[in-house]
Amino acid sequence: MLEKIESLNSEAAIDSERINSADSLEEFRLKYLSRNGILNSLFEDFKNVEKESKGKVGKSLNELKLSLQKIYDNKKSALGQNESKAADTADLSLPGRTFNKGTRHLINQALEEISGIFEKIGFKVYEGFEIEDEYHNFDALNTPEHHPSRDMQDTFYIDSTGKDRKYLLRTQTSSAQIRIMEKIKPPVRIISPGRVFRNEDVSSRSLAFFHQVEGLYVDKNVTFSELKGTLNYFAGEYFGSSLKTRLRPSFFPFTEPSAEMDVECFLCKSKGCRVCKYTGWLEILGCGMVDPNVFEMVGYDPEVYSGYAFGMGIERTLMIKHGVPDIRLFYENDIRFLKQF
Repeated sequence: MLEKIESLNSEAAIDSERINSADSLEEFRLKYLSRNGILNSLFEDFKNVEKESKGKVGKSLNELKLSLQKIYDNKKSALGQNESKAADTADLSLPGRTFNKGTRHLINQALEEISGIFEKIGFKVYEGFEIEDEYHNFDALNTPEHHPSRDMQDTFYIDSTGKDRKYLLRTQTSSAQIRIMEKIKPPVRIISPGRVFRNEDVSSRSLAFFHQVEGLYVDKNVTFSELKGTLNYFAGEYFGSSLKTRLRPSFFPFTEPSAEMDVECFLCKSKGCRVCKYTGWLEILGCGMVDPNVFEMVGYDPEVYSGYAFGMGIERTLMIKHGVPDIRLFYENDIRFLKQF
């Protein structure tokens, strides 16, 4: 047994010289120090050693164990130091990893900014439902049954629950205004931002879905001049206070009288360019005084209350503000485009 221990000590010294990596270190541990290693088998054989030799053999066996463990620990420490030195020799001139900082999408930025402008002057935000019924989307907004916007080529219908009730993807956020007026009595002062859907051909100027912000104010003695003042305030805050605005007569089923609002083309300083079609003006929204028929549909007395409403498309407003040539760029997720805003 003593000769075997001495021989094993010499063999371990030779094997230790070959340790130069984590793999060879692990091989050494498995061979000598593991549960199935040589050292453990010697301790198993120790119980068969004659009684008078146990003291001497046991001492040699313990010395072998300490020696093997020391070899293992020293080699492990040396390999760790070598790895640390290798790490310290890294080329610090190499470019580091870049982490792109995320930002809110341009459309979300615009929705928040526009909502914030109107909230400053007392408007509250109500988003409504993207799936609507025909009554809230058309009937209550004074849109006649023969109106072309009700046709399948303009509206995405989902389901029908009977002869007089159909569900659809809302074509305008004005439906949210109807639901608010059904629930509360005047005064009402809200904006309703959100996504709307129309069955249109996709092009550089139109998509089958886009975003709107619509506003409504109802109270006693609301006038058209208040509407003009509110919209001038918004235009000044969003486009710049130095720009002139104008209102042009128009038509919408749910307002009477109706108008469209333009701002001076800030891209060409009103001189005329391709974006403003050489008119010097840019259309930004539609507006008007709420039609009395709409008040009657929600139970308001049009002899007592009056109000105004307005609405704008976010994507087209952003195209005007930032000179974006194609509406599809907002949804292509091209980081080169999005990083500009």
